[in-house]
Amino acid sequence: MSAADEEKVSKVEIIKRQSRRLRGTITEALQDDQTKFSDDNVQVLKFHGVYQQDDRDLRAQLKHEGKERHYSMMIRARIPGGVLFPDQYLVFDRLADEYTEYKNMRITTRQTLQLHGILKRNLKTTIKTLNEALVTTLGACGDSGRNTICCAAPGDEPFRDEMRHDLLALADRLSAKTNAYHEIWVDGKPVELGEGETEEPLYGEVYLPRKFKVAIVPEGDNCLDVYDNDLGLVAHIEGGHIVGYTVLVGGGMGRTAIDQDTYPRLSSPLCYVARDEAVEMILDTCVAIVTIERDFGDRSNRRFGRMKYLIDRRGMEWFREEVETRLGRKLVPPRQLEWLSGNDHLGWHVEREGISYLGLFIPYGRIKDTETMRLKSALRDIVHEFRPMIRFTSQQNVILSGIANELRPAIEARLRESGVPLPDELSHVRQNTMACVSLPTCGLAVAESERALPDLMPQFEQLFDELGLTDEDITIRMTGCSNGCARPYNANIAFIGRAPGKYDIFLGGSSLGIALNERFQETVPFEQLAHSVRPVLESFVQKREGSEDFGTYWRRAGVLKYCH
Repeated sequence: MSAADEEKVSKVEIIKRQSRRLRGTITEALQDDQTKFSDDNVQVLKFHGVYQQDDRDLRAQLKHEGKERHYSMMIRARIPGGVLFPDQYLVFDRLADEYTEYKNMRITTRQTLQLHGILKRNLKTTIKTLNEALVTTLGACGDSGRNTICCAAPGDEPFRDEMRHDLLALADRLSAKTNAYHEIWVDGKPVELGEGETEEPLYGEVYLPRKFKVAIVPEGDNCLDVYDNDLGLVAHIEGGHIVGYTVLVGGGMGRTAIDQDTYPRLSSPLCYVARDEAVEMILDTCVAIVTIERDFGDRSNRRFGRMKYLIDRRGMEWFREEVETRLGRKLVPPRQLEWLSGNDHLGWHVEREGISYLGLFIPYGRIKDTETMRLKSALRDIVHEFRPMIRFTSQQNVILSGIANELRPAIEARLRESGVPLPDELSHVRQNTMACVSLPTCGLAVAESERALPDLMPQFEQLFDELGLTDEDITIRMTGCSNGCARPYNANIAFIGRAPGKYDIFLGGSSLGIALNERFQETVPFEQLAHSVRPVLESFVQKREGSEDFGTYWRRAGVLKYCH
């Protein structure tokens, strides 16, 4: 790359190109006595599923004492569709105890697990142990296809196996292929390429301009907010089988509060692709979409690197024609979509004859033991004794599947002994909440989220009870900054960190995940959040039309009514 070319791209682009396909100098850094990695290696490590963090609760004290920040690593796994075998889950549980400072695990909105607080000296052992359990972290972060997500509900309908098949095939096509991962973390042996072979046939030397998210759902069940992804596949079901997919493109939640040119966007329908026996046609369509982002996405300013900005800058017509050119065929118009639910699959459900699954609410995605709820221990014991499959949901919950009906009472008893409530023992509004990790480990957070929302929820439970809204599907989400990691911008009520202890309130959205909300108030102190939303909920109860849901009411009533 010439000096002139380097001036046109962001610093991260230069680091990627010089990383030798994600090798950097990570191997050498793992052998030194430093507690942290260099800035360049920090960027490369993201592709390996690793974020360097520090405990922000300790920053001021350590600075006052003239000491270095308390650095540790967060490891994120890549688990397509969020499905783990029992022994794989138990490996995560053991690693959390042995190597993390927090002794817990975090379910993400990408249906995977994060381990926070791993010291640099334990990083290689942790990743290698996961690899031995057939779990990878490659591609869980970084500028490539992230963990591909899929409706987590199990069942004996043929379309669920078909979705799983297509999910795994797509995840394989969009995954990074670099040998650097095994060289660094597994066996240390370079892999020789054959004549004409290339290490990264899809991504080349510089991968994508930004992260790329993919989701698959059956039509009607938007449990994972498919419109929030760069690429969404909506499966059309006929006679219990998938006949094809409507392809959605250009979704993304991220924005920057101080930059008005950044914004959340819901994806747009692009085309319909018949499945029949030609699964390869679906995969080729998806690959063509990814290569357009690879070739035309903004590499000069990372704020605008996501595909949503490319589509809005060039237009959907240009994008459609570019896909057709790469495929060598015309695209079929997308089908009309109908959505029936956006709820998670909580509680007991029939999986197949004699077999059930249990969707458990995990408070804000954190699997941990407290004095009142020994959630981590209960799940470990249940998985060890009853051997269910583990399925993480995109709403940060967990499904225990493959449970014989006669075992249901024993599992319920084990949960109650540990203080873990069943979903039907929780309020409806609590089940519909999500929060990002935020402080103390996220370097971008400006306000609390995961640690703050539990203190706010009793106020909303009381408010909903007073207003007769206890059975209403109203989603509440909180994030520590504007980046949108808990998908706040299509929630009915969202609190987005703006400054320490202060939040912007966004209202509207859709419990079905099909509409964006809009800003209602700015920089509201945490103590006033419920009070600020109360008049709007009171108006909704008084003036809703028929069975109108909250999001529809808000879009009809309009934000201006409440801003004066």
